[in-house]
Amino acid sequence: MTTLTAHPGDRLLVARHEQAYRVGIVLGVDHADGSPPYRVRWLDDGKEGLVFPGEGARIEPARRTVVDNTASTLRPAAPAP
Repeated sequence: MTTLTAHPGDRLLVARHEQAYRVGIVLGVDHADGSPPYRVRWLDDGKEGLVFPGEGARIEPARRTVVDNTASTLRPAAPAP
């Protein structure tokens, strides 16, 4: 079995028998390595809960913006008058 890894903002998709996936947004992760359990808000009913995903569950990572904080992107401050 593959261990899931999630971060806040990721989507948790849980397979349901003969139904569409149940989808939730990961609100929190208690372990630094991103392993379950996850605090999740379900999109279908807005309820929140602690989830230990089983087989058939998967994580869709949230889109994250990468910020370039290197010195080459910094500009010197304008000189004081």
